[in-house]
Amino acid sequence: QVQLVESGGGLVQPGGSLTLSCAASGVIFSINGMGWYRQAPGKQRELVAVITSGGSTNYADSVKGRFTISRDNAKNTVYLQMNSLKPEDTAVYYCNAAGSGLWGPYDSWGQGTQVTVSS
Repeated sequence: QVQLVESGGGLVQPGGSLTLSCAASGVIFSINGMGWYRQAPGKQRELVAVITSGGSTNYADSVKGRFTISRDNAKNTVYLQMNSLKPEDTAVYYCNAAGSGLWGPYDSWGQGTQVTVSS
C-alpha cells in the first residue's frame, strides 16, 4: 500500500506564497502521474496541477502563471509552489499519485492540507 503525506498548508495573506509537499512511502515500483487537487467548502474536488514521470505538466486555468508543480523522483515527492495567492484559492489541498507497487497498481490520496488565504 502506498501512502501519501502532505505538508506545508497554512494561513497566508492575499498575494503571499506557500509551498506544499507530498511524500509517497511504501513499496513503490513506479510512480507515473502525481498531482494536486483541491476542494473548497460546498464545491467539488477539482484538479489544480499534475505532472508525469517525465516532467510534463498540466494546470487548471485558474492557477496558470501563479502555481508551479514539480517532483523529485529520487525522494518520491511532489511539490506545489503557490504564488500570488487569492482568497479563492482557499481550500483543502489533496495530493494524488498513481503507479505500481508491491500489491499491483495503486491510485492513492493524501489526507489533505488546509490552505487559507485571508487578510
